[in-house]
Amino acid sequence: MSAISSPHLPVQAGVATVMRRVVLALIPGVAAYVAFFGYGVLINLVLASVTALVTEAAMLQLRGRPVKRFLTDYSALVTALLLGLALPPLAPWWLVVIGTAFALVFGKHLYGGLGYNPFNPAMLGYVVLLISFPTQMTLWPTAQPLFMPTLGFTESLHYVMNGALPTGLSADALTGATPLDHLKTQLGLGLHVADIREASATFGLIGGKGWEWVNLGFLLGGVWLLLKGVIRWQIPAGLVAGVGLIALPFWLAEPTLHASPLFHIGSGAVILGAFFIATDPVSACTTPRGRLYYGLGIGVLVYIIRSWGGYPDAIAFAVLLMNMAAPTIDQYTQPRVYGHGRRRKRRSD
Repeated sequence: MSAISSPHLPVQAGVATVMRRVVLALIPGVAAYVAFFGYGVLINLVLASVTALVTEAAMLQLRGRPVKRFLTDYSALVTALLLGLALPPLAPWWLVVIGTAFALVFGKHLYGGLGYNPFNPAMLGYVVLLISFPTQMTLWPTAQPLFMPTLGFTESLHYVMNGALPTGLSADALTGATPLDHLKTQLGLGLHVADIREASATFGLIGGKGWEWVNLGFLLGGVWLLLKGVIRWQIPAGLVAGVGLIALPFWLAEPTLHASPLFHIGSGAVILGAFFIATDPVSACTTPRGRLYYGLGIGVLVYIIRSWGGYPDAIAFAVLLMNMAAPTIDQYTQPRVYGHGRRRKRRSD
């Protein structure tokens, strides 16, 4: 006989189950990431995960909360993985540690812990690092032949921990501008999109070389989350549509000065942001229409910042800005209660 009496229904998926599914859904994208950009991605993820678990345990202890219960809900691990994926591979170890600790302390626990944070912790940590350490945050590795990284795992680890490269190899040989950064810089010099793409090896068929496959991996994981009911379709659809719909008229009007919608969707962190970052259940909107508007707002802001702002990619800033708007959006998009009509304004006599 069931211990749950009517009208209550059993919880199908708790926090730990949801977070485990998010971790599993990241695997295809992480595999493609490692295949094209080397072992630095894995080092980032391990450093961020260890830092997150230690920071989470310390903050729970200081707050007098049960450590094991909250440490095993995997929420801190998900924050660490998302931040680790957002940081440049081969970033110095201290950059990963500082960003992850800040995300957990200032983005989560100082607001009261899981369920109370108004901002996405991973994106808060990323923005702090981007503003504080711009040089280290822009040293992205160039795409390598499939599963043929320039640095082996031991060499990558040595570089991350000590900043030393093998003899005869310089940092300039490993790193370069991302496709979005390169396009933005060259457009600022008066070149045309077609000429920039032809003259650079960083571009692939749709987006950046290597990044297309990374985004495809995250897309597969995101679709799996949709099928499992972990996330709803409105935010991913709204975000991708927001980027594409605002990019389309500019591209049609002046294709020599504006990249295509497919390029903007297939480059940078749009897919990762749409399925894994913007869908944070705490800091995002909760009403059905609100989630759609929230996603559209992020997509529009991403394109605006990419095109006219000071940063080539903009998922973090766009998500944090829409985090601030989420409560207001929810307030004005509440669904009609069944059995109740729309409120009518009273006529003044």
